[in-house]
Amino acid sequence: MTKKIATRETYGETLVELGKGNENIVVLDADLSKSTKTHGFSKEFPNRFFNMGIAEQNLMGTAAGLAASGKIPFASTFAVFAAGRAFEIIRNSICYPKLNVKICATHAGITVGEDGASHQAIEDLALMRALPNMTVINPADAVSAKALLNEAAKYNGPVYVRLGRAKVPVIYNEKDTEFVIGKGMEVKTGQDITIIATGIMVETAIKACEELEKENISVRVIDIHTLKPIDKDIIVKAAKETKGIITVEEHNIIGGLGSAVAEVLAENYPSQLKRIGINDTFGESGKPDELMKKYGLTSENIILKAKEILQG
Repeated sequence: MTKKIATRETYGETLVELGKGNENIVVLDADLSKSTKTHGFSKEFPNRFFNMGIAEQNLMGTAAGLAASGKIPFASTFAVFAAGRAFEIIRNSICYPKLNVKICATHAGITVGEDGASHQAIEDLALMRALPNMTVINPADAVSAKALLNEAAKYNGPVYVRLGRAKVPVIYNEKDTEFVIGKGMEVKTGQDITIIATGIMVETAIKACEELEKENISVRVIDIHTLKPIDKDIIVKAAKETKGIITVEEHNIIGGLGSAVAEVLAENYPSQLKRIGINDTFGESGKPDELMKKYGLTSENIILKAKEILQG
């Protein structure tokens, strides 16, 4: 059975490791440290942890000040509050001066589940992609989350890392995989169709690939873990070598992965494209698996879109 780990759990563990290796790393939270998993860092390094209370704008402003004085702040809260409530502070106090702040937002997407539409951030990638100087990362599993968090810590500049609440399957082997910010991962090779996925949808894309291969359809699967800067080369190569592309994301189809890939194709190599994501609507309260089915974030829907392209 495939092991399942929430990317927020990996975040908490990785923070402690990073803190041991670099005394300039500090962590800030908005009174959600048990949920965001920053409480482990707070116990290990109490003098380097700051609970800012339910004041997300203050959280980001203080993180900016710490970065300006040479620290490497990791600022954490739920994605809907980080990207939404604190947007203007991130824009003017972090991105404009290009300060070295890592915004690690948990509980992103509809897999927040029962908390409902008010807490399901489905627009955060669009908001963060639109900010100059911001790097946007969306890991697929625990292995990629750990590797990319380590890369983010080394990178000098603002980074937004999207993390989830629910446990998700581990799809990568830590020993055999190297993650580089801005470089997509070709998870499966194929010549007929390409599925480009981000975050937890990579595992769903792999499932669809396996089912399509049973019907002798050769499928390429690409993990775009960095939405900005996006890997244009891997996308254009896929467009040239396969008959069409499907994008899959746990995010609004407007402004996220689908939009980013469409931009690359339109400017470099126009190709048939179908986007799977939240179809510009709010989520609702429910169990994560039920919500994924309701909004079409399934391997079955990917298979349907693939066949539409191939039959078109």
